[in-house]
Order: sequence, then C-alpha cells, then structure tokens
Amino acid sequence: MARPIWTGTISFGLLNIPVKLMAGERRVDLHFRMLDSRNKAPIRYERVNEETGEEVPWKEIVKAFEYDKGSYVVLEAADIAAAAPDHTETVDIDAFVDAAQIGSEYYDKPYILEPGKKAEKGYVLLREVLEKTGKVGIGRVVIRTREYLAALAPKGNALVLLILRYAQELVDPEDYKLPEGGLAKWKISAREVEMAQQLIESMTAPWKPESYKDDFRQRLHKVIEQRVKAKKVVRGKQADESKLPENAATNVIDFAELLKRSLAKKGAAAPAKAAGKRAAKTAKAATRKKPGKRASRSRATKRA
Repeated sequence: MARPIWTGTISFGLLNIPVKLMAGERRVDLHFRMLDSRNKAPIRYERVNEETGEEVPWKEIVKAFEYDKGSYVVLEAADIAAAAPDHTETVDIDAFVDAAQIGSEYYDKPYILEPGKKAEKGYVLLREVLEKTGKVGIGRVVIRTREYLAALAPKGNALVLLILRYAQELVDPEDYKLPEGGLAKWKISAREVEMAQQLIESMTAPWKPESYKDDFRQRLHKVIEQRVKAKKVVRGKQADESKLPENAATNVIDFAELLKRSLAKKGAAAPAKAAGKRAAKTAKAATRKKPGKRASRSRATKRA
C-alpha cells in the first residue's frame, strides 16, 4: 500500500481540510550501471579533494555557493533551515483562478490528495465547487525540503495537486527564431488550408492516454532479455540522420502534395474539380445503363 509523503491540510480562508499527499506518477525508467569496458567492473564515483586528491568523507562535506570564480560562501545547516518555509505540511491557497488561464507549459508534476480521517465532506465540497466553477486553487506547498508553486484542481473523484513552474523558469518563445506573420506572408493557399483541415478532421479521435505505451522501454526490455539469453552483443546498422524523412514538413516542400498524400493515406478523399466532374459523369452514365450496379461502379470510379 502506498504511503503518504506527508499528512497535513488544505488551507484557504478559515477552512482547513486534512489530507494526505500521495504520489501521482510512477517512474518506469530503466537505470544503467557504468562499467569499465576492459574488465566489465562497475565504476565507482568518489568525492575527491581537488587540492590533495584524497577522498572526502560525507561528514566533512559542507554546502557552499560560488558567488565569484573560485570564491565561495559556506552555508551551515542552520542557515538553510532558517530559509526554509514554516508551513511544511500545508497547502496554502492564495487565490482561485480560471483553470483555462494557466498555460500547459506551467504544469510540471502531479500529486494526489487523499482526504484525512473524517475529512470527506470538506474534501467533496471543495472538489465539487472547483468543478462547478472551473477554478483551480493557486498556492504554495513544501514537499520534503523545497517550496513549490502548485495548483489544486478536481479530477474525477480526486483533488490533484499539480506542481507549477515559476514564470522565471520558462523560456520566452520569442527568444528563438520563429516564423512571423500569417498565411498570406508565407503564401499558404486556401487549398492548402482546406486540405490541412481535412487531414486533421480525418485524424481526430478521443483522447485515450491508456492507449499510448512506452514502446521504447518495452523494446529495450526485449533487447536486454535477448542479450541475457544469447550472452552476446549484436550490433545494428546506424540510421543516416542527415537525410530528411519522406514526409518532413519544411518550407521547401510542396505542402499541397504533402497534404494530399497524407489525406490519401488516411482514406480521406481530397476534393478536386477535375476528379469531381469525371466521377459525376461516370456515375450518371452508370445510372442510365445499369441502375442495379450503381453503387459498385461509383465505388470503382472513386478508386480510379
């Protein structure tokens, strides 16, 4: 059974709701050990004094901030403790904001809040009101020793605590070279826009996160299992990364042709005046000759 990271309260106004902070994600990364290629012995990392070359025991290590090249200020444990926030087991809500106002780039890591003993009524009240109003609570929370900005939001039967990035942690997109202007500046035709919309509509589906798996991790697991069974190394061919894929979207590619191929691959018919006229004539002729076979000949015409 999962254990809470801490047990505390949600606090806003004069209300306090006892909760348990539970993990909201599961790490499934594969961890590797570094070995010496000559004898396959594990590599050990040591804490070495740069001046003496001797290993330093943990008890002799202190934390310091390098405020200038080669100049440090040493911080004692008491200094760090003094800077730590007091509300270590409280989700302090400062304000409620519209959930739609928070950009996806601000969200970082999820936690789940489980109601404490006899706290279900307040938990449900807050959850349902947030759901009804479309609001999320914005506040600060301390997890272990660090204070985070967080959003408290409803999700099904749960209240989730979503760790947020601070604004200064985000890079302004304008810092990069991005194409300015709209369709006219980049000479994108109405035809290309229409086909792009058709392609998007043909690929539209409900969001089902459970249908997406970490295929790389699964494949890597199989490779590891095969290596263990075969007890040998198999070297594969390296892909030539200098070549663009066939359907790479760049400024020099014929977007109309690219979109047309994409639509054809998805089974979405790309409308064309000439093709439409030919289809209409063929269907009309088929109707006059053999009405019973109209549907099949129409389908054959579309395939042609």
